[in-house]
Amino acid sequence: MDSAPRPWLVPTGLILLSLVPVLAGAARVAELTGDAHVTPDNARFLASPAPVLVHIVGATLYCLLGAFQFAPGLRRRRRGMHRTAGRLLVPLGLAAALSGLWMTLTYPRPPIDDVLLTPVRLLFGAAMAACLVLGVTAIRRRDIASHRAWMARGYAIGLGAGTQVLTHLPWMLLVGQPSGHARVLLMLAGWVINLAVTEWALRRRPAGPAAVPGRSASSAGGPAHPRAAAPVEAAR
Repeated sequence: MDSAPRPWLVPTGLILLSLVPVLAGAARVAELTGDAHVTPDNARFLASPAPVLVHIVGATLYCLLGAFQFAPGLRRRRRGMHRTAGRLLVPLGLAAALSGLWMTLTYPRPPIDDVLLTPVRLLFGAAMAACLVLGVTAIRRRDIASHRAWMARGYAIGLGAGTQVLTHLPWMLLVGQPSGHARVLLMLAGWVINLAVTEWALRRRPAGPAAVPGRSASSAGGPAHPRAAAPVEAAR
């Protein structure tokens, strides 16, 4: 059986997982840039639209562009494109994470959100930013394996909104709109599932190439195993 399409299964799956949050973000941008009526759901965004616009644009581009960093062929055959994309992904991811932190701290808390969701959002927003910084630090010291691992963890957190759609859906079909502690647990589950899958993938794949003394970080290669699930290699 031909296994050639298999390297694209992961990027395709990640794009599909991003689809609902991306479409929801596009609808929100259209609302904020149009003549929208003020409602309890959008009042905080209309009062201060800049942070949410930065968050939506940053997160959308980060999730969609980042998905292609999981394609092994891109790293092997188009390394220049891979590194260029990586240099864009870091500021996009930081914009998404830091704007999310800003909104959590400054926007009024929606009625359906329990107070416990605030520290959870702060924890994962800070963790995403930290993963990106650690990923850049690792590649600057030519630690390819650590670079890939940290960038993959950052991407997993950034894609949490996609998995949260899946964790919310059964509850909404069976019970209705979640709120309070139930919503906290469903939101938390999205991030935890993504990180758990990422850690499993990192531990089952062969070790990445070791750093070569005297070799620049920009010339480091990709993983030796063509079928390995490749974490995001985003930037130096």
